[in-house]
Amino acid sequence: MTRTRLILLAAGGSAALLAGAFFFQALGYAPCKLCLWQRWPHGAAILIGALALIIRLPLLAWLGALAAAATGGLGIYHTGVERGFWPGPDTCTSGGDIGNLTAAQLLEQINQAPLIRCDEVAWEFLSLSMASWNAILSFALAAIWIMAARKTR
Repeated sequence: MTRTRLILLAAGGSAALLAGAFFFQALGYAPCKLCLWQRWPHGAAILIGALALIIRLPLLAWLGALAAAATGGLGIYHTGVERGFWPGPDTCTSGGDIGNLTAAQLLEQINQAPLIRCDEVAWEFLSLSMASWNAILSFALAAIWIMAARKTR
């Protein structure tokens, strides 16, 4: 496969994943903070792909691979938060010890709780959440970016 086709496939894959995220959002699956974080590297990969098609610079394909790997890493982190393997950001997860809180402190904590929690799986397919699928597919896209980068030598 040519360098151009690999870049189109990798950047197009990010565009498809980003479009899928917006599609699910349109269906009523509101994104949490970690979901939104995973979108930014896809946007970067799309822009990098457009530049890489114009400028034949190997660094751009490597940056595309980095962007895809970054969103893959965020997907793994988010999956771990969803599955309770590690804590997520305080601003979008539940938990903590509430036993020592006064009624006023507890009410304040409830009022400041996020509406969309990062530690709840909103949708699954084959027992994998959207974050898990994003990680798997993003690492595949990173591999395609790396193949494109190696073609420009």
